[in-house]
Amino acid sequence: MEADASGRGVMRATVLGQRRSVVLSSVLGAAHQIGEALVPVLIGLVVDRAVVHPDGGALARWLVVLAVVYVMLSLGFQVGARIAEGAAERSAHLLRLDVVRRVLAPHGGTEAGRPPGTLVTVATEDARRVGAVNMAVPLGIAAVVGVVAGAVFLLRTSLTLGLLVLLGAPVLMVLGHFLARPLQQRSEAEQERAAHASGVAADLVAGVRVLKGLRAERAAVERYRRTSRESLAANIRAARAEAVQSGLMVTLTGGFIALVALVGGRLVLTDSIGLGELVSAVGLALFLPGPIGVLAWVGAELARGRASAARIAEVLAAPGEFTDGELPQVALPSPPRGELRLRGLTQGGLTGLDLVVRPGEHLGIVVTDPADAATLLRCLARRVDPAAGRVELDGVPIPALAPSELRAALLVAEHDAQLFDGSLHDNITAAAPAGVDPRPAMAAAGADEVAATLPGGGAAPVGERGRSLSGGQRQRVALARALAADRDVLVVHDPTTAVDAATEARIAVGIRGHRKGRTTVLVTSSPALLAATDRVVLVDGGRITDSAAHEELVSRSSVYRTAVLT
Repeated sequence: MEADASGRGVMRATVLGQRRSVVLSSVLGAAHQIGEALVPVLIGLVVDRAVVHPDGGALARWLVVLAVVYVMLSLGFQVGARIAEGAAERSAHLLRLDVVRRVLAPHGGTEAGRPPGTLVTVATEDARRVGAVNMAVPLGIAAVVGVVAGAVFLLRTSLTLGLLVLLGAPVLMVLGHFLARPLQQRSEAEQERAAHASGVAADLVAGVRVLKGLRAERAAVERYRRTSRESLAANIRAARAEAVQSGLMVTLTGGFIALVALVGGRLVLTDSIGLGELVSAVGLALFLPGPIGVLAWVGAELARGRASAARIAEVLAAPGEFTDGELPQVALPSPPRGELRLRGLTQGGLTGLDLVVRPGEHLGIVVTDPADAATLLRCLARRVDPAAGRVELDGVPIPALAPSELRAALLVAEHDAQLFDGSLHDNITAAAPAGVDPRPAMAAAGADEVAATLPGGGAAPVGERGRSLSGGQRQRVALARALAADRDVLVVHDPTTAVDAATEARIAVGIRGHRKGRTTVLVTSSPALLAATDRVVLVDGGRITDSAAHEELVSRSSVYRTAVLT
């Protein structure tokens, strides 16, 4: 499903995607409703033709007809409901896939302002509610057919009663639509608060070790309690709106049916209709609350579906962090040289950066503003295209490269890279080409020491997000994964901030040795890592202000000394 800026587009695509099932279930549901409306009519005929004037043969024939109608309407309901339920489940599943596909898209963007718990709620509960529209639509169509069939049969019995139903039923439907509007608003607020509560819970679970270390458990519990109470209040408001809507619809429907019965009774008293017609009219009057009540339920379901569809549409239509652009896609030279070039790169706080990283160079970049460092990494990883200027790899602008080819040649290993639930070995080899031995990368990053301390070594599980490891151990494993990926150009951001000085010095030598002959860029302020580079580029105030070897910059630049040594 393509992203749509409106919830209506999501609803429309959901129904059209299952249109065959929706049409078939609507036809079967309509047949069921017509059969339900026929039952009181047939009973009235039995009374007139076989009871008022006793006739055993006629009674048997009409009872057979009645039994056939019962069987057909029962089958129509069972098969139609099964088809509609299947359509609802399939469409909900497809919506979940669409949301997950968008969340996992390489260009990202959905996580902006949305905690993981919020996205989970959108992919589960909201998808279920929108999928349920494919159940509500056939039931709504069948209910309309039932009301119309009941009105037609009533017209044949009594013109007055038939016109009363034909005029009154649309009024009830319009009232139901307006009564459902507050429910839609409350339902949307309910889902927002529930998603926020899920997001807070996910964040607290992810940071439980940090919270315990800071002794902030009480504050965390209080935060979740407050969020949970807000979610509960929103849920109660939505339930109250639903109860009010349902109660008003039941009251209006009951009043309408009472009016029909009153008019029918007066017609009987004036001999305008006979006994059989009276039985049919009363039976039809008792039948009509069913489809009219279904219409009220359908209105509530559509209101909830619209609220959830709007939330799904926001995720599907979230702008990505980069676009494919208009440049024709070209291929890198084979084999790639590994030359990285910035031409007048301007983005965020960065202004007119011109830089050439030579093939095989071991370069350090010191950025005095952490925000500028993050912006630079986003541009190099093509998570965003710069406002001006461009990034080139081997002379090719990276927007002209297919994302898969760019990722195969250039890897940006960010400071907050996460580990996944699995073994140490699986985490390190996750991005490694087939057949690559991970042990040299582990040794260069000091991850072999981590494996030696764990029961089971490389086969030891690290837990979700590497929770069983310390901060320094997680950094070494993440660095080993980046080195094992064996890319032609590797950009690493602050890979050793949680590592002790002695280990950091060994890692600096290990990275240089492991990456010998291939382009490596270290965006860091670590003196140990910078001392092992060929040269260092200083970015201050969003501009490149100096470039030289580490020792030379330390001796001549006070800005550099402040950034690196303090």
